Amino acid sequence: MRTTIRLDARLLAEAKKLAADSHRTLTAVIEDALREVVFRRRRRAKRRISLTVVNGHGVNPGIDLDDSASLLAAMEGDRGPA
Repeated sequence: MRTTIRLDARLLAEAKKLAADSHRTLTAVIEDALREVVFRRRRRAKRRISLTVVNGHGVNPGIDLDDSASLLAAMEGDRGPA
């Protein structure tokens, strides 16, 4: 299918270089990039989980579940200097 898109000049130049370097068409490079974005978005949506809280009221304020060091410190009761 044909469509028209507007791209930043630098991005277009990089995409064209990538296409030439990989012996593919610009269309193929753009399609692959869009597929990757769609795939990552779907995968991220599937990764969402819900946490079951037992004997509590949810995650404590200020706890970042992505920061293992601070999570470990919180679990050990080390809240830092008072």
